[in-house]
Amino acid sequence: MSWNRFKEHYHPYPQLGLSLDLSRLPLPEGYLGSQEDAMQQAFAAMAELEKGAIANPDEGRMVGHYWLRNPALAPSNELPSAISDTLAAIKSFAQQVHDGEVVGPKGKFTQLLVIGIGGSALGPQFVHHALGQPGDDKMAVHFFDNTDPDGMDYVLGQIGEDLPFTLAVVISKSGGTAETRNGMLEAAAAFEAAGLKPAEHFVAVTGDGSKLDQVATAENWLARFPMWDWVGGRTSELCAVGLLPAALQGLDIDAMLEGAAAMDEVTRSTTTTENPAALLALGWHFATDGKGAKDMVVLPYKDRLLLFSRYLQQLIMESLGKELDLAGSVVNQGIAVYGNKGSTDQHAYVQQLREGVNNFFVTFIEVLKDRDGDSIEVEDNVTAGDFLQGFLLGTRDALSEKDRWSVTLTVPDVSARTLGMLIALYERVVGLYASLVGINAYHQPGVEAGKKAAGGVITLKGKLQAALVAAPGQAFTAEALAAKVDGDPELAFKILEHLAANGKVSREVASPWFESTYQI
Repeated sequence: MSWNRFKEHYHPYPQLGLSLDLSRLPLPEGYLGSQEDAMQQAFAAMAELEKGAIANPDEGRMVGHYWLRNPALAPSNELPSAISDTLAAIKSFAQQVHDGEVVGPKGKFTQLLVIGIGGSALGPQFVHHALGQPGDDKMAVHFFDNTDPDGMDYVLGQIGEDLPFTLAVVISKSGGTAETRNGMLEAAAAFEAAGLKPAEHFVAVTGDGSKLDQVATAENWLARFPMWDWVGGRTSELCAVGLLPAALQGLDIDAMLEGAAAMDEVTRSTTTTENPAALLALGWHFATDGKGAKDMVVLPYKDRLLLFSRYLQQLIMESLGKELDLAGSVVNQGIAVYGNKGSTDQHAYVQQLREGVNNFFVTFIEVLKDRDGDSIEVEDNVTAGDFLQGFLLGTRDALSEKDRWSVTLTVPDVSARTLGMLIALYERVVGLYASLVGINAYHQPGVEAGKKAAGGVITLKGKLQAALVAAPGQAFTAEALAAKVDGDPELAFKILEHLAANGKVSREVASPWFESTYQI
């Protein structure tokens, strides 16, 4: 490392209060210039996307999350007013809840239960954790973000006696997402067990006319908010998916939108060195050889950004993890993302990062502001925040000594405006990088394949149970029962073990294990 190299590859953006340091990537001289033609093509593709091009041909959809913070860009007369009207409705509903005008049958809502999965949970969770102030928030926020019964029991246990004062926001674009539907049904059962009517506690965020929309309308839920088909789940934090929970928590959603809009303005620049998203995309391209050769380790040195790596994991891996390129050739693209927070990770996996397999690059996220208010001195003229920065800079140097690459993103604070900037920055980076490597960032065929396979498991479970019911008292091995229903014996074994553990069937353990039998 040298001061001259730092001067060349350190890029401040004072209008944002943000800076990007690529000096610890060994970019060869002239690298940025060599990528200029490809970068200009990526800028052109992004401009077409913002104008309303069909960016998700699998579903014939536009991709318009950028319009959420600048409705005037939306390519129809109806969309700008739809976006603005929804934002106004979110603010109005949140204010009515806070003022006690919208209440439950037992009184004012003090708890918020958000029911969603993937982008319908990761964004809201990230923002909730980053900006929340326990004791000062308008509502305490909880999440059902999986179809794990024990996990839902844990959350309901946290809510406890406050269930009568709990507002539940159910988020699903199609209304058919199994995990969210299951969470909704589990929540409804909990309300009913407490002598409460679920409809008097439920709010929907969903597509117009979806299964969830139909249920919410038929049961007269408290409110419904739109989830448009041109907003993907992983880029939905700045629509009703994320803004409604944030507003109900009492967070400054206008500042989030303002930060995102400010970042969008800067990252629309077609001058590569003036565009932090373009530079970061090129940094990824160099670090991964344009084909995912290295993983991305995200290390924010701030407790409040703990969930940022999880948020980025979905945004990046679901967007970039693709088998085919735009020409239909098999490329198996993607960048694996993992991380936690600094300096915690210095006592976890930084040992391997420095001395183990060199198959990664690090994204350090530095936050300049330590806290609101003054800090005590833990040593003479030294605060805990000084140590935090010391650990970040020291770890960065320790990795560089071993030829471990990194980029550093520096932000002023953890505020609503900064979170909006970070969300918008990485949304743009993903889009630009996808253009550089020639893939579609805006569809997710692998996710749909997983859902289809899960449906097959549920179907097989039904057949196995029906076969056992039809032969009461008769014991079958997994292999024999699978043959009876023309199913896969391995799947049958796993399903039967699950049923036995939950008291649905009886199991007689045998040796060898595959001779074990099951019956009703």
